[in-house]
Amino acid sequence: MTATTTWTPPGAKERKAILDRSRSIAIVGASANPARPSFFVATYLLSSSTDYDVYLVNPRESEILGRPAYASLADLPVVPDIVDVFRRPEDLPEVCREAIAVGAKVFWAQLGLESEEAAAIGHEAGLDVVMNRCVKIEHARFHGGLHLAGFDTGVISSRRR
Repeated sequence: MTATTTWTPPGAKERKAILDRSRSIAIVGASANPARPSFFVATYLLSSSTDYDVYLVNPRESEILGRPAYASLADLPVVPDIVDVFRRPEDLPEVCREAIAVGAKVFWAQLGLESEEAAAIGHEAGLDVVMNRCVKIEHARFHGGLHLAGFDTGVISSRRR
């Protein structure tokens, strides 16, 4: 990346602002497998903990968590505010181009995922770009739901009611 197009990771206040102003999230690489991180994140985002409209993108699935799964971002019935990506790092530049093509505002690569090329592509196109951060963790962190176990269990005691 050149000095004129250098992307810098957004700080905590910027990430909170991104999440606060966004209404819809498309999860690219969503999985129907409960052991996959994308399943856990989708479950959280679809719960009463958030008000997001969530769209699941996976060309190999027709339904995930009782919701339709779309083959691509172009197949979504809306333009998502955030494109949250669970794909291999080498896939990130192409997914970023797809996010730009559909008019998304934010390209977000999940924990462990980074690509300088994707960051440059998104930044140059005017997208907010977040890398190596989990939407679920960031949302919970900023909205009082983060707990030592990684989420707010709602349990105050270990005793059953």
